Amino acid sequence: MSKKQNQQVYTSKSIREMEHRFRTNFVNSLSGFKGLQLVGTISKSGITNLAPVSSIVHFGVNPSLIGMVLRPDTVPRQTLQNIMDNQCWTLNNVLEEFYPQAHQCAARYDEYTSEFRATSLTETYNSLKAPYVEQSSIQIGLQLTERIDVKANGTHILIGEVIEVFMPQNIVEVDGTINIQESGSLVVAGLNSYHKTSKISRLSYPKVGKGLEVL
Repeated sequence: MSKKQNQQVYTSKSIREMEHRFRTNFVNSLSGFKGLQLVGTISKSGITNLAPVSSIVHFGVNPSLIGMVLRPDTVPRQTLQNIMDNQCWTLNNVLEEFYPQAHQCAARYDEYTSEFRATSLTETYNSLKAPYVEQSSIQIGLQLTERIDVKANGTHILIGEVIEVFMPQNIVEVDGTINIQESGSLVVAGLNSYHKTSKISRLSYPKVGKGLEVL
C-alpha cells in the first residue's frame, strides 16, 4: 500500500494507548464535520433538559425516521431516561447567535436543573411532551419507535418517527430539499469546534450512462 509523504499511521493499538482526553478528541474528530442538534426532553417531575448531540442520522422516509446515538448510561443520563419515560423528544438546530449557550448545555447539571434556565434559552411546546428551543430555526418533534442497545460499547441508538417539523417556508426548495445553509445551522468537528457551512453546488441524481448536471 502506497503512503503519502509525511503521512502518520495510527493503528487500533496506538489509538488505545493514547492519553484519555487526547483519544477522546481524536476519535470524535475522526468522522469529520457533523450536524449538531439540541435534544429537548422533560422529566416526570417537569424539569426540562437540553443536551447537544452530533450523532444524528437519517433512517428512512417511509415512515420518516431519524435516529441518534446516546452515550452509555453508566451514570444517570437524563436525556435517555426522559425519552424512555415520555416516548418522545425534540431536535433543535444550533445557530451562530446562541452556540455558546448550546455548548454550555453539555455541562453536567444535576437532575433538578434545567439547561434552558441555566443558559437563558427559551422553551416552547406544541403537541409533544417535550420542549423545543424557541431560538432554533428548524425544530423537529420525534416519537420513539425503537431502542437498540449496542453491546460493543454500551451506547444506545434511539430511532424516532418525525411527528412535526417547524421551519421557515423559504428554506424549502421547489423539489423538497431543505436549504440547511439558509437556515443558519452550524456544524461541529469533534467536541468543541463550531463551523459555518458554504455551499459548493447541488448535483442531479446520478444515473448510469447519464452525465451529472449542476442544479
